[in-house]
Amino acid sequence: IFDLDGTLLDSMGIWDTLASACLRTIGITPRPNVDYAVRALSMEEAAQYLIREYGVSRTVPEVVREVSALIAAFYRERVLLKPGAAALLAAFARSGVKICAATSGNRELASAALARCGVLSYFQRIWTCSEIGYGKDSPAIYEAACACLGTPVHETAVFEDALYALRTAKAAGFFTVAVADPSAADDREALKNAADIYLEALTDWENIHG
Repeated sequence: IFDLDGTLLDSMGIWDTLASACLRTIGITPRPNVDYAVRALSMEEAAQYLIREYGVSRTVPEVVREVSALIAAFYRERVLLKPGAAALLAAFARSGVKICAATSGNRELASAALARCGVLSYFQRIWTCSEIGYGKDSPAIYEAACACLGTPVHETAVFEDALYALRTAKAAGFFTVAVADPSAADDREALKNAADIYLEALTDWENIHG
C-alpha cells in the first residue's frame, strides 16, 4: 500500500509555494514570508489572508478556484515520480505483488499523475481519504486497501513519508516502510524509530532486498 504525495510522487514542494504562486499568477509580487504565513491555514483561510494582506480583488471562492487550478495543472502536467519509484513498482508487479494507493489527495489528480508517469496500471485501486471518510489518523484507508489486496494485515507493507500516518499503519499491525522526503526532515529520527524499514530513497529498496 503506497502513499502518493512525498512517497511515490515528488509533489510536496507545490504545497509549500501555493500562496506565492497564486499571487504571481494574478500579477502581485509576494513578500518572502507569505508561504510560511499560510502554512497551517485551510485553503479558505489562506484565501482570506491573501485578500486581506495583499488587497486581492477577488472573492474567497475565486481565490480557492485559482489555487485549485494551479494544483490541478501541477498534477496533470508537471509532477514527477521520486527516483526509483517506477522501478520499484515494476519489480513488485513482476513478482506478483499486488499494489494499492492510499492518498489524502484527489482521486482524479492522483490518477492523472500516475497515468502521465506511466505507472497507473500497476495499481489495483486508488483509495482516497475523502471517499473513505477518515484521514490517516485512522487506519480505515489502509484496512480498505488491504481488504482489496486480499492479504493479511501483518503481511502487507505500507509505504509512507508522514510520521503520523506511518504510526497509524504501524499501530494497526501493518509492516511499515518510511520513505524520506524533505518535507519530513524534522521527523527523520522519529520515522527511523517508528518504521520497520527506513529508506533514504526508494532506490535503496533493491540494496535491502536484492
